[in-house]
Amino acid sequence: MLPLFRNLLAFACVSSLASCGIPRGAGFQSEVLAASSVRQDDGSVEQVYDFAVFEVTKATLPQLQSWPDKDKQRYRWVSDTQPETALLISPGDKLQLTVWDAEENSLLAGAGQRVTQLQEIEVSSAGRIFVPYIGELKVSGMSSNTARARIEEQLNLTIPSAQVQLNLLPGRVNTVNVVTGVAAPGIYPLGSRNTKLLDLLSEAGSVPSTLVNPMVRLSRGKDVYGIAYSRLLENPSLDTTVRGGDRIFVEEDKRTFLSLGTTGSQAIHPFPTEEVTALDAMAIVGGVNPGRANPEGILILREYDSLTVREDGAGPPQERVVFTLDLTSADGLFSAAQFRIQPDDLVYGTESVLGPAFTLLNVFNTISTVTQ
Repeated sequence: MLPLFRNLLAFACVSSLASCGIPRGAGFQSEVLAASSVRQDDGSVEQVYDFAVFEVTKATLPQLQSWPDKDKQRYRWVSDTQPETALLISPGDKLQLTVWDAEENSLLAGAGQRVTQLQEIEVSSAGRIFVPYIGELKVSGMSSNTARARIEEQLNLTIPSAQVQLNLLPGRVNTVNVVTGVAAPGIYPLGSRNTKLLDLLSEAGSVPSTLVNPMVRLSRGKDVYGIAYSRLLENPSLDTTVRGGDRIFVEEDKRTFLSLGTTGSQAIHPFPTEEVTALDAMAIVGGVNPGRANPEGILILREYDSLTVREDGAGPPQERVVFTLDLTSADGLFSAAQFRIQPDDLVYGTESVLGPAFTLLNVFNTISTVTQ
């Protein structure tokens, strides 16, 4: 009789717990997707859905993927053009001139000297420099070789045997500022007009491997371009040519999504790659909680901008949209692998209807063990 008494006591305890309601870590799918009760002026109660629900399947994917991208961090990337290889002299550049003169009585060199190093000359805002025995000469827009030949030509009118060597020190117009995200940020002079972005980043110490999905931002005039660093490495055709005055920023991807409910973890997750699909997200969050989760009821909650709401199907019909995933079917799995997660999405795992039953069973087994 004693074992029977223990079992009856355990059953009574479990029944008492069940009457109080079993605590759950998430809602059932029917609860999450339930309408809100709104009381009308006449006292009646109306069921209102302030969100739209769409199942992610092969049939719905084309429409859902065509809706406006909520990712506000997306930038277009600058198209590359084939530039001339010679760097053009610009205002602010500095020129170092060395003059060789074979004449016995040189106008520039001292007695017995054949070489004269002129003082470093900065190109004025008007693009001109002053050279002894020539005066002011416009050199902006010329290559170093063209400017050297032009200076030598003018100097030969006074010093027939003069030969000129020109060394260009790029000023700000012919430099690029690598601002953040590299081992050695700073201002880097361009050696030519075909300096590639990856070459410049390498010169600046490269991008640390500790950055999560680093994004490259290129500021040029009033325009800002952006691309994932991984895409630059994977596709050489995207390695654009930098220009004087460009500013380069490398920073971690700031986009995140949230996981809650019966998912493997309840946390804020950074985007580890440029694109994250729903199936990727499930792997990132550690799948679902076995025994509690309803794999047929994985929800992705997203809030769109009110300006993107459309009634013709070209956009979301409401600001709040819930996408449902069934991870127990092949169609659901394939579709989840193509459905893109967007910043600030909530990936929510709903509770299985068997979850409370398993909880009661565990409690019953625990009490039975204690009462033995």
